[in-house]
Amino acid sequence: MKHPSNRAFFAYWDERRGEARAPDRSEIEPGAVRELLGDIFVLSYEAEGGYPFRVAGTRVCALLGRDLKDKSFSALFTPDTRRDIEEIIAVVAEELLGAVAGITATTQDGTPAHLELLLLPFNPRAHAPVSLTGLLAPFGDAQQALRDFKLTSWRYLAHPPQRLVPRALRKLAIARGLMVYEGLR
Repeated sequence: MKHPSNRAFFAYWDERRGEARAPDRSEIEPGAVRELLGDIFVLSYEAEGGYPFRVAGTRVCALLGRDLKDKSFSALFTPDTRRDIEEIIAVVAEELLGAVAGITATTQDGTPAHLELLLLPFNPRAHAPVSLTGLLAPFGDAQQALRDFKLTSWRYLAHPPQRLVPRALRKLAIARGLMVYEGLR
């Protein structure tokens, strides 16, 4: 990650997940990342809707020149890279892997703008819609609304190494509810 905002948000997200693959959405406290909130967004994992924004920070909305609530995230990208961003979103949501991507966009006067995108999963919960969070940070000061996003690079962020737990403890961690112990009569 090159952008300091992305590094800071990833460090907070990583600290909140602890030993888990991803934190629960309720574990992310907006007050703890107050200075980053303008760049943070939450997407709904709904392919039919183009992964709509559930929440978008003020700076993200300003970068795009409009309110983004319920608007398609994948529609921001040019047709030639739209399939790639949709695949990245699927991997983040389904495999619980973070991703970081370089993006080039075009301003209204035709000049290129460079951004860094961070996508991070939330731990899925039963009976709750799947969502993911992210941060979109421009390099430099973007004064005009951006359009025609193109992916220039991306990579997935590896899971932290899992601590080795003795087999007997792993079995106990998996067992829930009624447990039957063998014994003597």
